[in-house]
Amino acid sequence: MFCERAMELVRELHRAAEGRLPAFNEDGLRQVLEEMKALYEQNQSDVNEAKSGGRSDLIPTIKFRHCSLLRNQRCTVAYLYDRLLRIRALRWECGSVLPSALRFHMSAEEMEWFNRYKKSLATYMRSLGGHEGLDITQDMKPPKNLYIEVRCLKDYGEFEVDDGTSVLLKKNSQHFLPRWKCEQLIRQGILEHVLS
Repeated sequence: MFCERAMELVRELHRAAEGRLPAFNEDGLRQVLEEMKALYEQNQSDVNEAKSGGRSDLIPTIKFRHCSLLRNQRCTVAYLYDRLLRIRALRWECGSVLPSALRFHMSAEEMEWFNRYKKSLATYMRSLGGHEGLDITQDMKPPKNLYIEVRCLKDYGEFEVDDGTSVLLKKNSQHFLPRWKCEQLIRQGILEHVLS
């Protein structure tokens, strides 16, 4: 049936949980593009035959194939665009370094796009707030307190706070630290916010 493979790409993304990036379906995308090429070639031959032979009975078939081409195009673009939106959201959630499990699910072009987006965002953040820049990925929600209690989930090593003191982040240790210094580590799964 026409457009089934393209619809399956969209369904695949719809089934994935929000914020989760499924593996890039290169085979499915290739099959959709091959179907589109076949539909286009069939349409070209029928258009030539309709023009030269005056066969107006081919026009409904040509229109149907053309609509199928447009639907395949819309589904393919929706698949790729939704993936880019998810990848962009990952930059804000995970930071500038993606976990290897996520990188494994991305195509080479998506990795290239992520790196360009990451550089563009870094350039913009450096242009804000004077010579040090401003990290706009911090404090995604306005903080209620400037300091929070956190528990270390993994051995991380020494962590330097702004006042120059160092804190040793060992598994299961608890600390009272500035929120803005911890937020990235919380998103990476190294620390967890302890709610009393």
